[in-house]
This record gives sequence, structure tokens and C-alpha cells, in this order.
Amino acid sequence: MEKIDDYEILEPFQLHFSDLLLLSSSPSPSPSPSPSLLQFSSSSENERLESISRAVMETLGPSGPGLLAITGVPKASDLRRTLLPLARKLALLSNEDRRRILKDNSLGSDVPLKNPDRSVSSFALQLKYVQDPVLEETLSGSNHKDDCIDIANKEHSDMDSLHDSQDSEFTKLSETFKELGICMMELGVRLARICDKAIGSHELEQSILDSCTAKGRLIHYHSVGENLYLKELGRTKRSAKGPVRHCFSPHVAPEQGEKIPVGSGNTVGELMSLEAVDPETCTSRISSCRASLSNLWQQWHYDYGIFTVLTVPMFMSPCESQTIVSADGFHKSSTQECYPPDGHTHLQIFDPKRNKILLVKPTPESFIVQVGESADILSKGMLRSTLHSVSRPVEYDNLSRETFVVFLQPAWDKVFSISGCPTIDVVRGQESSTLAGNHNEQILLDSDATCIHLSDNESPKLSQEIFRVIPPLYSRLKDGMTFAEFSRETTKQYYGGNGMQSKR
Repeated sequence: MEKIDDYEILEPFQLHFSDLLLLSSSPSPSPSPSPSLLQFSSSSENERLESISRAVMETLGPSGPGLLAITGVPKASDLRRTLLPLARKLALLSNEDRRRILKDNSLGSDVPLKNPDRSVSSFALQLKYVQDPVLEETLSGSNHKDDCIDIANKEHSDMDSLHDSQDSEFTKLSETFKELGICMMELGVRLARICDKAIGSHELEQSILDSCTAKGRLIHYHSVGENLYLKELGRTKRSAKGPVRHCFSPHVAPEQGEKIPVGSGNTVGELMSLEAVDPETCTSRISSCRASLSNLWQQWHYDYGIFTVLTVPMFMSPCESQTIVSADGFHKSSTQECYPPDGHTHLQIFDPKRNKILLVKPTPESFIVQVGESADILSKGMLRSTLHSVSRPVEYDNLSRETFVVFLQPAWDKVFSISGCPTIDVVRGQESSTLAGNHNEQILLDSDATCIHLSDNESPKLSQEIFRVIPPLYSRLKDGMTFAEFSRETTKQYYGGNGMQSKR
């Protein structure tokens, strides 16, 4: 495995929720003002907020990482801790049980969930935004709340009882999914408003409101052990004569009553517990922070919407637990949240100007907001989209990663104009061509329209490796394209015939 030395830990700029509300609220008085939101009490407060606004634009602009953290959001911690563990449980259900639960909660998926080799399981819901704001599900499906019944006084078959036991774990799935989605959409809309004020336009916020929709994705990144378990589950099901009783354990079935120590997968019996990590620095005593180009859960890519809002991920491990085969034949295993094993989220972004990978380390319970390519285009290059990937923890094969993501995007019929925009980041495509070895492209423009000449021996190796899998923006975006056309062409070039990205 390659060792990457050109990396740094990035602790993102923190925008507190209260400041987000102040900056995104109208400064003009109203008949019944809310002093904390609508009025700036003093010139010093004005100066403080102006300083924060400038910092936001610098952070999301061409000279920044294109990413920030929003802290202090009410109820965020409880919602995150309720929703994220459900990603793993859904991912490790049998196909039949998962399909039933997803249908009951009006969720779908945009990845092939029957593939046991998948590195990611994603559970999606198209969300609708209205001015209240309220999110409404736009996928048809039954209301799972009506299915919650008292089974103590009813007769059930063994399989019905199993279904009820499984379903009880997901009674708050749809409700929590939408409530957290409401929160994250509102964060994105308010941040767009702040950026619009600084830019002097209404393009970003209005484009989100015109769309009225966003996609929420509950994502589980599989551990190596879980993939082995899914393969074993598939083999067991094919050979079984009756219904398969499955569990949430990613480990090979032991003898009845046998206890299995769960370790990293590299050292037999080694427990990766909270005690193995320094709670002050969140740094493992075994592994050190590192970047990766090839050992990835998600390949390098740009998001093509306006903003991507993410929860800080949750790392789950069967460490400190015991897997036991009970008398009824079920394998039972519990999991717990662990500190990030390398002290960061394993979200990594690339800074092409400095030729460095930045490992993102936000504060716990915050939200991460990344700039997408549509914001790059609509802001005329005043915001810069984030090139990013998700790396696997090197020494912890049994560690999984859970997160919840909301993608804010323009309406499908939004028309993009790139004419008269000398600083727009279409040149990133030229950069990728140059660094990938296309000698016909030797002059780049940075975000300030400054010419940068690259000779063959000046093309950094790290940039070459990363940009080799990125379809250039100039090849995907043409003047007058609608967002639908741009997203279609982007999807085609990332996933289509040439197979430029096999994971994302």
C-alpha cells in the first residue's frame, strides 16, 4: 500500500449555528422583531459578523478548502445518534427483510444492494423543501407508524415474530431521516443566503428553492469483515431448504456457545476499544494519521450539486462485544461507536495548489458543508468545489463508517451560463488533462485568472494520480447546458463505458 507524505490534518473553519442565523437573517427591522436574529445591536457586533462572513467566503472560495463545519445545531446530536446506527443494521439485513423495511419507510437505494462485494450501502429518500420549511417524502409507501402494534396479545408464527423484532429497531427510521433532513436542508439554504449576500446575487439560494427537492442518503461504509459475512449469508441462503435466520454479526459462525474476540483483522484477538484511543486527541496508539490514494471507500470525485451537507461520521466496531450462538441458532452481536481510529473522519480533500491531501477533522457533533460544482458555476468561480474521497482505516478491517448526507442542487431545468466568467473553474479540467499527461494542455488559469505554466517535469505525481480518475469539468459542461444535462453527462463520464470510477 502506498504511503502518502503530502498530507495535513484540516480542522475546518467553524461557523456556530447562532451566527449562521444572524448572518442569514434580514438586517432590516420589522414590526415585531426578534432581537437575536433581526437586529445588530452594535457596531462591534456588525464588525464581528462581517469578519465571520469574510471568513466563510475565504473558506469556501478559491483560496480555501471549499468546506466548513457548522456547530451548535440544536438536537443534532440526538438525531445523529438515533439515525446513523440504523445504516449498518439495514446494510446487513437479508435482501428480503431490507426490502420490506425500506418499503415501509418509503426509502429506496441507488446502489446494487444484492452485490455482496459492495463497499457502500446507501438508503435514499427524495425530499421536498417548502418555505415553512417542511420536508415531505415524494416516494410512495405505507406509513410505518400504523404498523406498530402490540404483539404481546397476538398470535404470530416464528417468522412473523422475527419480522416484528427486526422492524421494531426501525420504528423511528423515516421520522428521524426526515427530521434530520429538514435541519440539514435549512443549514444549506441559510449558508447559500450568506454567500449570496457576499457575492451580491440571489443565484445560490434561489436555485435551491426553485428545485424544491434534495436527496437524503443514509450511508454505511462496509468493513472487510462485513463483506465476508454477506458472502457467507448468500451461500447459506442458497444452500438452505427453509428461511434463513441471519444476524448482524460480520464474523464467521462459531460453535454453539463459543465466544469470539473481535479484533482489527490484522492481529488475532486484538481489541480495538475506546481505551485503545486517546480521548483527548482521538489518536490511536496503534496507527497514525495517514492519507490514501488506493485504499478507498469512495473514489476521488466532485459533487455536482450546490452544497453537500454531511453529519460527522460515526465509526462502529464489534470491539468490546462478544458474538454468541444462542440455543435458537441465532448469531448475536452488539456494536459500539468508537473514536476515529486515525483521529480524523477519513474524509480527505485535495488541494491542487499545494499538491496536498487534507484529512478532515471537525469537532464532534458538527455538520460538514462542502461546495459542489453547481455552486462553483453559479457563483462565477467565487466558490470553489471540493475534490474529495473517503479512505479506509488501514489497520482496522472490522471498522465500519456511518454517515447521513443531504445533497442540495438546482432545478433540473436551471440553465448554466459560463460565458463572460474568466475565473470560473472550467480550467480545472485543463489542469486534470495536463497533470494526466495531455501535452496539448500546458497553460492553466488559477482562480484569479493568473497564468500558470506547467512543464512535464513540474506535474506533481500526486496530482497526476488523483486527476487521472476525474473527468475534466470542461468535458462535462458546455455553455447553455441545463443542470439535468450537466448531471447526466457527469454521471455518464464518472460511471459510463470507460469505467473511470468504479467506486463512489
